[in-house]
Amino acid sequence: MNIEIKEQNGSFIGILSGWIDTAVATQFLEDMKPLMDHADKSIELNCAQLEYICSLGLRGLLQLNKESAAKGGTLVLTHVEGEIQKILTMTGFIKLFDIR
Repeated sequence: MNIEIKEQNGSFIGILSGWIDTAVATQFLEDMKPLMDHADKSIELNCAQLEYICSLGLRGLLQLNKESAAKGGTLVLTHVEGEIQKILTMTGFIKLFDIR
């Protein structure tokens, strides 16, 4: 699992890659803190290289989504395909996010 965070014109882009499973979920939540700190901004999470996400990882995405809404920011998930799309659909989370 890796998350690369970039700032671009006042917005933030997080590029997720690899597997977010229970073994690394705690680290994933820790790595997301800079995005939580800027939840009042526009945030894009690029999931093109994300292969798997567990329930704890989904919890982190949901927390970021709620934090963004509360602070007046936006969260968009991009390149949600394959296994990640299946997981979001099966859990019903696909309805909770702005996916492009």
